[in-house]
Amino acid sequence: MRILLIADEESKYYWDFFEKSKLEGIDLIISCGDLSPHYLSFLATFAKVPVLYVHGNHDKCYEQTPPDGCICIDDDVYVHNGVRILGLGGCMCYNYGQFQYTDSQMKKRLKKLRRKIKRNKGIDILVTHAPAKGLNDSSDLPHSGFQTFIDIMDEYNPRLFAHGHVHINYGRDFKRESSYKDTLVINAYEKFIVEI
Repeated sequence: MRILLIADEESKYYWDFFEKSKLEGIDLIISCGDLSPHYLSFLATFAKVPVLYVHGNHDKCYEQTPPDGCICIDDDVYVHNGVRILGLGGCMCYNYGQFQYTDSQMKKRLKKLRRKIKRNKGIDILVTHAPAKGLNDSSDLPHSGFQTFIDIMDEYNPRLFAHGHVHINYGRDFKRESSYKDTLVINAYEKFIVEI
C-alpha cells in the first residue's frame, strides 16, 4: 500500500501546481493535522482514495468548516483494505486549547479505544499529530511528545507511526524518518510517501 502522508504545511507540489497524475499510484492519503480544511477537501475531490485525518492543535476551524469528503479518524480505528489505522490527534497541553491534552488524558483516550483495537486484533498504523516522548520531539512543552504513543508501540507493534507537529523550519534536529523497535516512524511535515 502506497500512502501519502501530509501535515502542518500545504504542499505547493499538490496545492499550487496540482496535476491529477501526481496522485496516481497513491492508495491512501493521511493527514496528521494542522492543514487547511480547503486543502484536504481539494485533495479529496481529485483523489480516488480515502483522505483520512486527525486534528492538529490549530484545527479549531474544522468545527465550522470540516474537510468535505474526508474521514476523521480521531479516537477511532479505521480499517482500509485490511490495514488497521488508529488515530489520536492533538498535542501536549500548553495553553488549554481545544486539541491539547495531558499525557494522562491521552491515556484515557486510548483506554476508550482498547475494545475496538482488540476487536480488530491490533493496529498496523498509528496516526497522531504530536510525536512520541523522546522520539522526534522537542524539549519545549508545546512540542514535547506523549509517553502514551511509546506505550502503544510497545504493546501493539504497528508497522508505521505517522505524526506531524515538529516542522522542518524550526531549526532543530529535524528527523523525517526514524524507527522505534519494529515501527517505522515518519514525520509527515508537508508531504511524504511511504509504502507498507
